[in-house]
Parts: sequence; structure tokens; C-alpha cells
Amino acid sequence: MPPAPETLRAPLVVEFPFTRSLGPVQSAFLTGLRERVVLGVRTEAGRVLVPPVEYDPETAAELRELVEVEVTGTVTTWAWNGEPRPGQPLTTPFAWVLVRLDGADTALLHALDAPRPEDVRTGMRVRVRWAEERHGAITDIACFEPYESAAEENPARPRPHDGVFAEPVTGIVAPARLDYTYTPGRAQSAYLHALADRRTVGERCPSCAKVYVPPRGACPTCGVATTDKVEVGPRGTVTTYCIVNIKARNLDIEVPYVYAHIALDGAGLALHGRIAGIPYDQVRMGLRVEPVWTEGGRYPDHYRPCGEPDADYDTYKELL
Repeated sequence: MPPAPETLRAPLVVEFPFTRSLGPVQSAFLTGLRERVVLGVRTEAGRVLVPPVEYDPETAAELRELVEVEVTGTVTTWAWNGEPRPGQPLTTPFAWVLVRLDGADTALLHALDAPRPEDVRTGMRVRVRWAEERHGAITDIACFEPYESAAEENPARPRPHDGVFAEPVTGIVAPARLDYTYTPGRAQSAYLHALADRRTVGERCPSCAKVYVPPRGACPTCGVATTDKVEVGPRGTVTTYCIVNIKARNLDIEVPYVYAHIALDGAGLALHGRIAGIPYDQVRMGLRVEPVWTEGGRYPDHYRPCGEPDADYDTYKELL
């Protein structure tokens, strides 16, 4: 028997730092955290929501009545996190908790610094531990910590607050990141092994005869396995494209540049790739291109014009 092919694995990171502007309620809330003040918002029914929202979840009415609540509260539910991940509030094991701050009617999700899960319970009293450096973000609350105090019989009522602070926070960058290890299946592994030899290999559906590149292992239309391997390309046709004018972080490509859908010859659908070797404003639908490989690259670095006449629209219109 031939040796089993190498099992491919690769660490992948999907990251998108999202920049957003803040309305008056969120701006006041985050600026308040910077000043060690926790603000909520009162709904039409009189409930105090923390974190605050800008519209009533029951009536959709605009909400603007800000109130200050206490920095102490009660755990309403929790879950233990024995293996903190990078970027989480604490580097040692901790509990994720929902805390209803005194004066609020809803709970705030954050971390509780506790040594063991046995030290956490629903109903326990906690208080905010402020970060030493605060910039106007939810991380200005470093975490919650146990607070040896019973809930007051007559807790303090939320106090009206005008939400006015010096140098208010008007925008934030919310990082979204997912780290994982990708292990391709049979079809994807064969595709990647072929790319290492500078070949592009797809799979044909035995029912509809469509050639999938990259292969998926099954035809999503017919619901049958695809096992017949078909080498396609290397040349192809630009079916559609976009001009990129915003430089991506950690990507050493000068803007503007063109990213396109390319239907390789013999393929039943288009894949994407960058177009180079031609001014960005001369890229067009129907442009015939070929791959350009770099030394040691496992996939084409980009595609460039191959010098053939443009393809007729009718030859690729079904691949748009």
C-alpha cells in the first residue's frame, strides 16, 4: 500500500479590528468608566439597564435618561474558565459572571477574580476592581472581586447623571479575533498537495459534471461525493473584480490594487486572486490571466495578463 499522505495542519488567525463611533449613551457610559463611574439608562417602564442601550428593547423608544449605579453588586450566574485565552481579562483561571450592580435591573458580563470554582456562587457579593490605567473602554473594569458585604435592605437608588465629562470618548476600536488550527479534509488536502507542485486540481461531480475548485468533497447541488480529480488552468479569465483602496494591516501591498474572481480553464466556478502586472484601471472582465508563483510559495502570489485576447462574455457569464 502507498504511504498515507501527510496530514496537513496550520494555525490560522481571523482578525478584524472594528472601528465604530459612539452615540451619546455609549459615549457617556465608556467615558464614565474612565472616570470610575458606572452609568445605566432608565427605560420608559422605569427599569435601569446596565450596560446602557440607546433604544428601549421593549418599545424601541429612544433612551436618554442616564443614571449612576453602584460599583457593588450580586452574581446572578457564572461559569468557570480554567484555561484563559490571550486577550481575556485575567491570565489566571477565573469565573465569567453576570453581575447585577446595585441600582440596576440587568446584569453586566465580566470576569471575577477567584482562585477556585468552589469560591464562586450565585448570589455572592462582588465589587468592581478598576484598572490602573483607564482609557474609556469596558476593560477599564479590570474585573470583579469578592466583596464581603450583604445586600442592603434599602439599597441606594440610582442617581440622575447628565453624562457630561471632560474629553468624552467618541469612538472605539473593538478587536475581533479567532485563533484556531485548521485541518483540511480529503479533498482540500489533495488540492493543497497539488498546489505545492504548482498544479490546480479540482473535483468533478459525477451527476452534474461541475468541476469544483477548490474541491469541497461533495457537490452542494446534487448532494453526492466528488472523487474524480480534474486538473484545471493554469490560465483563466477574470469574471469580475474590485479595486482595493484601503491598505490592510500586515499586508505589504501598495494600494490601489485589484482583487478578482478568476475562472480557471476547465473549472466550474471562479476562485479569487490578486491581479498584478497591469495598471489597476486597465483590469477588466474577460481579461485572460496566468498565475505567478514565488520561490517556495504553496499557492500563486498573483495573476498577470497572459497576452491572449479577452474572453467573450458568453464563455464565462454563468461563472459570475
